[in-house]
Amino acid sequence: MTAPPTRTTPRRRRLGWPRRVFSQVLLMQLAIAAGVAVLATGLFLAPLSAQLDDQAMRRALAIAATTAAQPQVADDLLASRPSAQGPVQADAERIRQATGAEYVVVMDTRGVRWSHTDPGEIGRVVSTDPTDALAGRDVMEIDSGTLGRSARGKVPLRDAGGRIVGAVSVGIEYDSVRARLLNAIPGLLAYAGGALAVGALAAYLIARRIHKQTRDLAFSDISGLLAEREAMLHSIREGVVALDGDGRIRLLNDEAQRLLGVGPEAGGRALDEVLGAGRTTDVLAGRVEGTDLLTVRGHRVLVANRMPTDDGGAVATLRDRTELERLGRELDSTRGLIDALRAQDHEHANRLHTLLGLLELELYEEAVEFITEVVGVHRATAEQVTEKVRDPLLAAVLVGKATVAAERAVALSLSPATSLPDRLVDPRGLVTVTGNLLDNALDATAGSPGAAVEVELRAEGRTVVLRVRDNGPGIPAEHRDLVFTEGWTTKEPPAHGKRGLGLALVGRFAERMGGSARVGAGPDGGAEFTVVLPDALSEALEQELTDDGHRREAVEEAR
Repeated sequence: MTAPPTRTTPRRRRLGWPRRVFSQVLLMQLAIAAGVAVLATGLFLAPLSAQLDDQAMRRALAIAATTAAQPQVADDLLASRPSAQGPVQADAERIRQATGAEYVVVMDTRGVRWSHTDPGEIGRVVSTDPTDALAGRDVMEIDSGTLGRSARGKVPLRDAGGRIVGAVSVGIEYDSVRARLLNAIPGLLAYAGGALAVGALAAYLIARRIHKQTRDLAFSDISGLLAEREAMLHSIREGVVALDGDGRIRLLNDEAQRLLGVGPEAGGRALDEVLGAGRTTDVLAGRVEGTDLLTVRGHRVLVANRMPTDDGGAVATLRDRTELERLGRELDSTRGLIDALRAQDHEHANRLHTLLGLLELELYEEAVEFITEVVGVHRATAEQVTEKVRDPLLAAVLVGKATVAAERAVALSLSPATSLPDRLVDPRGLVTVTGNLLDNALDATAGSPGAAVEVELRAEGRTVVLRVRDNGPGIPAEHRDLVFTEGWTTKEPPAHGKRGLGLALVGRFAERMGGSARVGAGPDGGAEFTVVLPDALSEALEQELTDDGHRREAVEEAR
């Protein structure tokens, strides 16, 4: 037996603050417009009420002063008695009807009424204090009397000799003032309603624009997206640089700061100001177009891509290719070494066959001379290098390059001026520079008859001067300013990536050491690269050079 189906009641949507940005912005704008309209109306009505009250009191005072200025009123007051049929009552009623006042009361010095709207009040004392008016002072006030609340004006009444004989009190019904105020409200509300309608229209247009820009996301969704974006940008291992339309940095994630060597204070500043002139700045600014553009920043090899945005700015990504480029160069070196070993193995087999033939022919002395000659050549090369270049890393790379040069039929020699002590400040950097320059020289001269490369390494005080000459085709004069630029090369790209980084690294290393790198024409028509590295030797090395010089002088004197 199956259970009867349960009926689910639909959930009621509770009324509350809407989630859509469009609705929220529209409601907020309408609330602001309505609040401003109400505030403006209140600020207008408050002084308007006071202004109307002041106008009513001044009008009452003016009517009272006009009444008191008529001589017959004072004469009738002195010549008659208070009566509903008296001349004072008649004059007061005539003035009241002509001016539209609520009442015109004429009183004597005792405060007894001689005129009133209600004839029954004539002969009685006034309900308000007439002391100020009887003392000769004008009075304006809003007060309550026998006829209710009114705006009043009181002035003294003088005879022909200027003596105060009474006072005149004129009242304007306060309800008439309030009626004027109420009559002004509809027009004011019409203006306020018009302003509110304009504000509502502006709020609607603003809400529509925000709706399009935010793609109808709720504020909580936008906040969550921003938090996720910040976490994502700072967690990925790829540099991200966002620029505005004026070339100012809007965003730098942690990886971009590390790769470019800048801090978070770079945000908001111009790209040229932060990075300075150079290829990296040109690539990020879009002055160099292309994809996977190579650039060198410090000792790092970077791959940059740039994507423009709709507001005229751009977002650029940076990838660190230093390790990949180093592995590629090691692969090139390994391949070159393999080729050299293969050639050397072939040559070694030929030598063994020669030695075997000499032994079979029982030419033992010639066999000994042949072995001595072969071994002596390699030993002489190594001894020559280590005698002039004391640093073991630099000497090792020169010996290795000499072997590769010999296999490629290139004569690699050291200049007689070569003399470099041990304990360089940055031997690995100098090994990289020397290796890059020798690779370029060997590539330029290999395969040509009489190919030769000369290396000169010497110390001048604490400065190291490296010079590499070859007799290859050389570099045209119009291209000599470009050889140390990333991406410039005359060779085919290798299998692992792009060329044009070796000389760029040489130039950057020289700049980082405070020196220079330049290229010119060699004495044999080839290229001559010169790298000057100031302060490349420590103070201890300088003292060692001095000591070596003294020792050499002592040896020469002993000879």
